[in-house]
Amino acid sequence: MTVTQDLSFLSLITNASILVQLVMLLLLGVSLTSWTYIFSKMFAIKKARGQTEEFERNFWSGGNLVDLYAAATSNRRTGRDTTGALERIFEAGMSEYHKVKTANKASLDAGAMLDGARRAMRASYQREMDLLESHLSFLASVGSVSPYIGLFGTVWGIMNSFRGLANVQQATLAAVAPGIAEALIATAIGLFAAIPAVLAYNRYSHDIDRLAIRFETFIEEFSNILQRQSR
Repeated sequence: MTVTQDLSFLSLITNASILVQLVMLLLLGVSLTSWTYIFSKMFAIKKARGQTEEFERNFWSGGNLVDLYAAATSNRRTGRDTTGALERIFEAGMSEYHKVKTANKASLDAGAMLDGARRAMRASYQREMDLLESHLSFLASVGSVSPYIGLFGTVWGIMNSFRGLANVQQATLAAVAPGIAEALIATAIGLFAAIPAVLAYNRYSHDIDRLAIRFETFIEEFSNILQRQSR
């Protein structure tokens, strides 16, 4: 390992051992990917919250359910970005309700219509939750693993630094300091990758849980509305 008194950040990275540099490169790539998911998830959750609030206002304003269903169907055909998660859940329930009602027009089995609508909404709910929770597991993994990857690079760098002292007649702090500083950068980069990922994971998990509660509450309330209409 090249011993140098230039302790600038760039110099410490370029003079680190190959393995430590690979660890730093890995952590840098993980950090960039993590920040990409952090920002994309932030915008996705913000958009989902706004669309949910807008649909709830329209739904509880006393409008006709048939008109809401027609608007939701038209929006879905236009594109997924024009509809919100709660609107898609509502559309799935209404669609299944009308299908079962048409198929059982003679008997008008209220229980079958309600069960079909509820199952359709639950299936749509699961799809929406899978979409909202995408990449959260990656953030959790980055938050838990990155410090250990950085620590591995640090341990390896310090080990090489002390091995280099075997060829030095007199061991001094000046001789070992650059190698230790190079190794510690790996831990710093690991923490830089882990801390934002953990904070984002905790925040987004809370926001998604709040949205999930609103979706589930709507499913139950809408099921009650359909039950009253099917009597």
